[in-house]
Amino acid sequence: MRDRSMFVFVALGCVVGGAAQEPKPKPDLLFGGCGGVYLLAEPGELRIDVFKRDKNRRRRHTDLRAILVGPDRHVLQEATLPDDGRSDRLGPLQSMRLSTRVARKGVFALNITVSQDRYGEAMVWGFRTNCRRYLVETARGHKDERHTEPIVLYGTGGPATVCFLPRRGKFDLDVSGLAHDAPALRIVDAKGELVRKVVPEHGRAACTVPADVHRDAVPWCLELPSNRATVTIDGVTQWAKGDPYPDLCVWTPDPASWFALLPNWWLLIPYNTTAYARAGTEGSVSFHLHNNSRREKSVGLSLEFPGSSWPVHLSRDRVKLAPGASSTVVVRFTAPRELADVHVRATPEGASGFTTYSTLTVRAGAPPKLTVPMKLQPYRHENALLSYRPAYPTENQPYFDQKNRPFIVSGSRLHARRDGRWMTKELPGSSLTTKVAFDRKNGVYLIARVRGRASLLHSADGGRTFATYPIPGRSGTFDIEQFSGHNGSDGPPPFVRFTRTATDPKRIWRRINDLELFVPRRVDGHIEIGEPILITRACIGLSSHSGIPSSIVSRGPKVHVVWGEATDPKKRVPGVPTYAITYDRVTKRLGTRSLIGYGPPANDVHNSPSITMDSEGYLHVLIGTHGQPFQYSKSKAPNDAGAGWTRPVAAGKKLRQTYIGFVCGKDDTLYVVYRLWRTGAPYRYGYHATLAFQRKRPGKPWEPPKILVVAPFSEYSIFYHRLTIDRSGRLFVSKDYWSTYWFYRNDLPGRRGQWRALLMSADGGDTFGLAADSDFAG
Repeated sequence: MRDRSMFVFVALGCVVGGAAQEPKPKPDLLFGGCGGVYLLAEPGELRIDVFKRDKNRRRRHTDLRAILVGPDRHVLQEATLPDDGRSDRLGPLQSMRLSTRVARKGVFALNITVSQDRYGEAMVWGFRTNCRRYLVETARGHKDERHTEPIVLYGTGGPATVCFLPRRGKFDLDVSGLAHDAPALRIVDAKGELVRKVVPEHGRAACTVPADVHRDAVPWCLELPSNRATVTIDGVTQWAKGDPYPDLCVWTPDPASWFALLPNWWLLIPYNTTAYARAGTEGSVSFHLHNNSRREKSVGLSLEFPGSSWPVHLSRDRVKLAPGASSTVVVRFTAPRELADVHVRATPEGASGFTTYSTLTVRAGAPPKLTVPMKLQPYRHENALLSYRPAYPTENQPYFDQKNRPFIVSGSRLHARRDGRWMTKELPGSSLTTKVAFDRKNGVYLIARVRGRASLLHSADGGRTFATYPIPGRSGTFDIEQFSGHNGSDGPPPFVRFTRTATDPKRIWRRINDLELFVPRRVDGHIEIGEPILITRACIGLSSHSGIPSSIVSRGPKVHVVWGEATDPKKRVPGVPTYAITYDRVTKRLGTRSLIGYGPPANDVHNSPSITMDSEGYLHVLIGTHGQPFQYSKSKAPNDAGAGWTRPVAAGKKLRQTYIGFVCGKDDTLYVVYRLWRTGAPYRYGYHATLAFQRKRPGKPWEPPKILVVAPFSEYSIFYHRLTIDRSGRLFVSKDYWSTYWFYRNDLPGRRGQWRALLMSADGGDTFGLAADSDFAG
């Protein structure tokens, strides 16, 4: 490999060891935003020099963390460029080198993140590499708005080039920040032929490229007279429905470095996996092939051994994939006596030299056990660290019927365990909530969209067949009563609907919703949904992607609902007011609503409360907060939300809690799982997310948090966690990991669910382990 003359820099930060050196020559191109680089590396030494300069415009400690991973996502090297310690001016250039010996060709990745700067605004970074083929993915941390990744060039003078794959249809291109006397910009195709000239006006150049301009020679290159500008391109830095590569801001400053990464994204998944087996026994592992292009693709498969060969076989050596399609190939093996690796190589036909591989590692014996707190590592979660490859579905959390049989709903599929094995039922529609509910007669209930209409689904035969009952009125967000320890409905479970009626453009988390209660009943073998019962027109809404709080519990004729409300922003209140109310099925009347307390901050939809019930019928509520301690309260009378509540008390001191998952054990111990922000170890600066567990024994205060999982990156993260309980009192915690950084999330298809794992505790939270297939046997 020979050194490339192009230097690339980005506004963000990371970490690397070794003595810093002043690179020569000095870089002449800088660009903003986080992300990283993908490199199609040939055998030999791979070198990447990483550079950084702190802008020092704000008081932030920006350590740049650089992680180099192989095609199988094994971490090869990790290093940090520290904050320069200055506070008032552009800092000096720092550098470090990451390198590895490439044994076999494949797609390597350089991952860049920064402490206290997930958008890459407080520093600039760059790289130099001897790899001939590379692509930059600009990928900042997420914002709670439309995803855009403008390419921010921050050079010191001279021309620059942005090479990109143009959208097939019409697209707009906009360049701002140019000099007022800047000459015309050129767009040329891969043959160097002119596609369009764009004349700037007042430092800005914009044009629309119609769909009928040929795309026969790609990538295209935008030639800029200056390397200080901000570039936005439809289909490259911002996306619309139908774009082939949404959320992937992939480009390069050097047209010679382009390679066919985009149509081969997620070609072979998982990147690596570990299997444990007794020596001499047979086993198998499935790998998934994906065609990310809009053309049919044929992919060749082969095995490569880094050491001596051992008994491994592919189920097939060639797979043909339709556009956007996926398929599975099985690797069968006989376990060796010692650790052994094999690489599964995937090479698409006609991909101009593109090829990559995944790695299967087979070890003798049993996989290691989960210990908490579990520190996730970049690109190594439960699957890689603990050989987590369960036979049960992991897409969502399990719920348990009256016979303690598990059910898991995902999209239009319902998974249920019957006769010792998991069965999958295609539903008549797609589920609108991941909850599964049951009545006393063991009827199964879900809420799904069927033929464009929200409907209650009911099965009287354990989920084998379903009847559909359309829900009258508007669409919206739904929550159905699920088992949380001691509640349950004799008939069809009640559910609520949240219908958004207004938003606040000045406060993105202030939402106004109508909250309606439905109390369906069984009549002559059918279900009558009934008309909605309006509870409030000021509900803040429901935050249910994490924690999945419970809005409803019931016992006998009494149905209890808890919710938070939006308030007038002009009025100072201590947080989102949380209310509860009881509906009587017999009298068909709502009781008096009770104000329980406030969840700070005000007008924040994250602050959804959650309700559960103990064995005596007392109601327990955790008031939702966003980064502050939850507030806990208990009803003064059993099975009645209108008889008063205890004064709310914090679930802990100075706890930055969000997203409640809340259940009650058989002995009336309360359990909650949530995201907890922390600072300090294992990250020196910034903050990081943990998945935390707490419990409150009857008559006792809340115990201190127990950390279950620590995020592999600092800054914003989320676990999409869900806490459920089975009929014997075992706790199940389903969790995923979601990083703020698009570069990390984009590395797997679907983003959510690829790293989902299920933890289980059979002793009330004293110990946790990964749920085993045998845990669902009885």
